[in-house]
Amino acid sequence: VQLQASGGGLVQAGGSLRLSCAASGSISSINVMGWYRQVPGKQRELVALISSGGSTYYADSVQGRFTISRDNAKNTVYLQMNSLKPEDTAVYHCNARTMTTITHRDYWGQGTLVTVSS
Repeated sequence: VQLQASGGGLVQAGGSLRLSCAASGSISSINVMGWYRQVPGKQRELVALISSGGSTYYADSVQGRFTISRDNAKNTVYLQMNSLKPEDTAVYHCNARTMTTITHRDYWGQGTLVTVSS
């Protein structure tokens, strides 16, 4: 599985951005896709997940502001980020997880930087 992320940039607080993550390769094996973010010196944290069945999960810090969605025809997952805050500034990483009954494997795209100015 290969992941190509895009869409980061600089935005003012209160603004919006949309991140995209295009998957290629063994796409049918992917069970869950998601976005994580990381600030220098801190651990990578989960932002949002979407399962192959369309179920979603959001971190409390982004609930109600961010929306994760997928376009199966384009093999792409999106993260719509609204009402952005300076604390949303981070490198955002796309993730795909394949799972079996006994193990799982994670794939990562390159990070895309989101900077929110106050």
